[in-house]
Amino acid sequence: MKFNYKAEQEKNFVETSLEAFVLYYNQNIPESHPRATVAALEQFQATHAVLFDDKKTWTIDKHRRRLMDWLPSYHAEV
Repeated sequence: MKFNYKAEQEKNFVETSLEAFVLYYNQNIPESHPRATVAALEQFQATHAVLFDDKKTWTIDKHRRRLMDWLPSYHAEV
């Protein structure tokens, strides 16, 4: 199967739900990186509200890198 660069790039801009983003994110990061949870992403949304429109949707292009940078500093409240 031939790699379709354009189709792969288009995935970066598709708006998705928080739950779908968690699954995609955890499947596509190196094992050494912290895993995302729904609770962590909800906290990220609250902390970085300016990154989200009224629909509260997620995109790889807009949120992945920022989440990767932020996630190591996140500590779940127990």
